[in-house]
Amino acid sequence: MLGMVLAAGAGRRLRPYTDTLPKALVPVDGDTTIMDISLRNLAAVGLREVVVVVGYAAQAVHERKRELEERHGVELTLVHNDKAEEWNNAYSLWCARDHFARGALLVNGDTVHPVSVEKTLLAAPETSDILLAVDDVKKLADEEMKVTLSEEGALRRITKLMDPAEAYGEYIGATLIRPGAAERLADALKATFERDPQLYYEDGYQEMVERGEAIHVAPIGEVDWVEVDNHDDLAKARAIAVRY
Repeated sequence: MLGMVLAAGAGRRLRPYTDTLPKALVPVDGDTTIMDISLRNLAAVGLREVVVVVGYAAQAVHERKRELEERHGVELTLVHNDKAEEWNNAYSLWCARDHFARGALLVNGDTVHPVSVEKTLLAAPETSDILLAVDDVKKLADEEMKVTLSEEGALRRITKLMDPAEAYGEYIGATLIRPGAAERLADALKATFERDPQLYYEDGYQEMVERGEAIHVAPIGEVDWVEVDNHDDLAKARAIAVRY
């Protein structure tokens, strides 16, 4: 199994940091970046082969590749998303389809969370080929990627376009993808971005559900984490990161 980081996004709401850097390389604790935390977490659970999907400002990741490998004891493979500034991340994850065929623990490159999230996913029962880390404690608003579950506990719906009161919780941007799901996930992602290139990879999960796939979730408990979209989020990330 591989580690995998989606780090192709431009992060325009974090300018001026992202004038020359992808969002994943924005510092959150001294010279420690969001990507440093992602790689540290993956290495801590034994995933030392890591695929990083790059796009916007990819050269900055190339320039730091050796330093990141040495700092975290990992081997990085960079996969290029050639449409990172045009299309959304359903296509970005699809670009890594040959790699997640080996199985992958995927983390979004703009999320700051503790290694307990990775440990929760890896320790969960093998109930389905795709397992989503979900915060079922946080109070939700409109921007979050929300989920609802069936009576059997399987994913029913995943979208930002949901009344927060209806949601079971928030998908936090971390997924365990087992090898058996790879071909079906790649096909669902392709159908998703071909329908609308601005859709998210989570819409690919929804496509799988609508095709009859079972996707389950792993609640992460009461965990301090944040998705870094803007400067307010970055301030929260910096307050959280110093405690890890």
